[in-house]
Amino acid sequence: MSNKETIIKEDWDLVIEPKAALLDLNLKEVWRYRDLLWLFVKRDFSAQYKQTILGPVWHFIQPIFTTIVFLMVFGKIANIPTDGIEPVLFYMSGISIWNYFSACLTATSNTFVANAGIFGKVYFPRMVIPLSTVVSNMVKFGIQFSLLLAVMIWFGIKNHLFSFGTSWLLIPLLVLMMAALGLGLGIIISSLTTKYRDFAVLIGFAVQLLMYATPVAYPLSFLKGKSFAAWIAWNPLTPIVEAFRYALFGTGTVNTMGLIYSGGFIVIVLFAGMLIFSKVERTFMDTV
Repeated sequence: MSNKETIIKEDWDLVIEPKAALLDLNLKEVWRYRDLLWLFVKRDFSAQYKQTILGPVWHFIQPIFTTIVFLMVFGKIANIPTDGIEPVLFYMSGISIWNYFSACLTATSNTFVANAGIFGKVYFPRMVIPLSTVVSNMVKFGIQFSLLLAVMIWFGIKNHLFSFGTSWLLIPLLVLMMAALGLGLGIIISSLTTKYRDFAVLIGFAVQLLMYATPVAYPLSFLKGKSFAAWIAWNPLTPIVEAFRYALFGTGTVNTMGLIYSGGFIVIVLFAGMLIFSKVERTFMDTV
């Protein structure tokens, strides 16, 4: 053999190295792993109904029973008006958009703890997991929205009144806003739960309280003149839920400034969440 050292030049497809810059979010890498994202979406959807009898039918049962409870408690007992909207449609619309937000928030808030086994064995962009959760929950929202649409058609035939119009173009934007807010808050909480497990216990209770601070079971107009109405109005979810009902039924008005406020809040929360998530993912295996 020759005494001269032979230098072999190798080309690597992927180089794994620690991130140094705070703003190094590496979103291009997430896009390269989009096939893995869809695999996680399929996994989440199939694993949830493995060894169940009714399967996806549960997505119909849950909003139906919740709507019945709301009809009894808020409609019959509390006698809260619904701004001229059929009570069943009023409650079902609020429940549908709220369920999507709460599902995104609660599922993504457990990202690091629930997937520690996968994260410790193989490398991939960690942001793929919460993004796949948001997408898989969007499939569930589509199932519940189809139920809402069927009920709307039934009432439309019964009352000879249909509310389909150009306002429906707002719906995809409002759903994306809910998805972004649920993702942003969820990844912030998931980053905190790596060190402080109390957040995992509190999140379910906090989501329930937040629902009552959002006009899901009552219209915002019902709170006029009440001392706490301003606090409900400052809730970034309030303009989205109100606009969602307007888009569906065409009643009331869209609070444009409220939606701009919600959009700004969502951008800040999502950006802050991605920064915190990116920082925590470097060392979370030491604490989980």
